[in-house]
Amino acid sequence: MIIEKIDLFKVPPRWLFLKITTKDGIIGWGEPVVEGKASTVEACVKEMEKYLIGKSAKNIEDIWQVFYRGGFYRGGPVLMSAISGIDQALWDIKGKALDIPVHELLGGAVRHQMKMYCWIGGDNPDVVLEQAHEKMKMGFKAVKMNATGGMDWISSMKEVKTVSNNIKLLREEFGYDLDVGLDFHGRIHKGMVKRLIDELAPFEPLFIEEPVLSENNEALKHIYNYTSIPIATGERMFSRWDFKPLFEQGTVDIIQPDLSHAGGISEVRRIATMAEAYDVTLAPHCPLGPISLASALHVDFVSANAIIQENSIGIHYNQGFDLLDYVLNPEVFDLEDGHIKLFDKPGLGVAINEEKLIEGAKIGHDWSNPIWRGKDGNFNEW
Repeated sequence: MIIEKIDLFKVPPRWLFLKITTKDGIIGWGEPVVEGKASTVEACVKEMEKYLIGKSAKNIEDIWQVFYRGGFYRGGPVLMSAISGIDQALWDIKGKALDIPVHELLGGAVRHQMKMYCWIGGDNPDVVLEQAHEKMKMGFKAVKMNATGGMDWISSMKEVKTVSNNIKLLREEFGYDLDVGLDFHGRIHKGMVKRLIDELAPFEPLFIEEPVLSENNEALKHIYNYTSIPIATGERMFSRWDFKPLFEQGTVDIIQPDLSHAGGISEVRRIATMAEAYDVTLAPHCPLGPISLASALHVDFVSANAIIQENSIGIHYNQGFDLLDYVLNPEVFDLEDGHIKLFDKPGLGVAINEEKLIEGAKIGHDWSNPIWRGKDGNFNEW
């Protein structure tokens, strides 16, 4: 299990895959990426290569600690995403070497299936019903959509009155047969959140995600006691140290660390356990590819407080390439009554089509999120 080689594949639609190969030929896969900063994370992984080659892939925790603590400067999206992909690949190698799924290495499953949800368009009411019907036909029982488009720091009542229309359409069409999460996406500033909650509360969303940006988490103290709707956040938080003050503040119901951003399987498992001690649930963020999703599911399978899992099937980012296009065994992600069954294959359980990756890497990508501006030209959060 001595690490001999690493390879990176930057592929459409906006992903970066990592392949770690040991001297005895065991291959582990990871997804170290920041959406819009794939080349930056790629460079970070390459900088870490000298600490990996010649080391034993068995020593996952020691490698994690060296990468996190050994560079003096710690945390942040780029470093933690690079660590995340490496960590995923090392767990994949260890599981394959021992011929058992990663969830067995993490202590064994507490459930035999995991409830799933996917994204539908929320900015445009014309597509909401169409996409919701499409997802239900695919087997989903839950969806998430954006609550708003770009908004000013304090928006007009005309804009406020439009935000409830999409979830109203879904409630009228599906009743309570479809769970609907609303993603504020950090687009809303503190002065508007309670007013928007007033508009949305009658339609009883499953949760409200990122009502404010994570750097403004102290504002959750003013929001949490205002509503009975569960508050979710965490996709832009990168370690247990980022989550610690949020738990201590007691103003979150659902945490959403990303397995490709928050230190990989090792760190998200620790974050999940911390959350359980504060009676907070887990719903990992995952708008990325199959390795990131598989990693999230292994943590879900062993975490008693995991409630639902995001995935990117059909998400609007995946133009030309979708979640299963690089996978040789897509059946592991089959839905049954809105759930994915417990994985039983060794390692992460996902067989990657390397030939397709090589083809995709020739195309590459330069994805970045849009820059939004208000009518007056001022920057709007995306």
